Amino acid sequence: MTELRTERLTLRPWREADLAPWAAMNADPEVREFLGEPLTRERADASVAVFQAEFAARGYGWWAVEVTATGEFIGFAGLDDVEDWAPFTGVEIGWRLARWAWGHGYATEAARAVLAFGFETLGLAEILAVTTATNTRSRAVMTRLGMTRDPADDFDDLDFPEGPLRPNVVYRLRKP
Repeated sequence: MTELRTERLTLRPWREADLAPWAAMNADPEVREFLGEPLTRERADASVAVFQAEFAARGYGWWAVEVTATGEFIGFAGLDDVEDWAPFTGVEIGWRLARWAWGHGYATEAARAVLAFGFETLGLAEILAVTTATNTRSRAVMTRLGMTRDPADDFDDLDFPEGPLRPNVVYRLRKP
């Protein structure tokens, strides 16, 4: 598994020691505000097993993210294939950080490294980002990355009942 480094962060393979902080952040209702209900420890652990298997099979996926200076786990960032049910295809970038790590520019910094990997190493022509229409923090990161939104791409995520989690927006960035 490729490791990515930025000025302050290391995007690396998952470790056993990441499971407890990953579960804790996914049990936080604020972290899960735009993702659905908080995860149990079992579901959080199972998600990491899926991340590891997908990365091994494809050569890309979700990296664990840590602050290099301290070695502290802060969340994940990476690339994933767009779900089969989505009204578009492609590879999607994403990130999720522990609440205490918000507001430090970590999501943008990690995402820039992921974009570089996607364009330079994988040779992708375009990378997408998807979030709920009300997730202003993630949308701000997408804008900082130079991604653009075409409202014609917006869609409803039918996995969620009517409400604020259903309307989704799609941002795109073409290879520079």
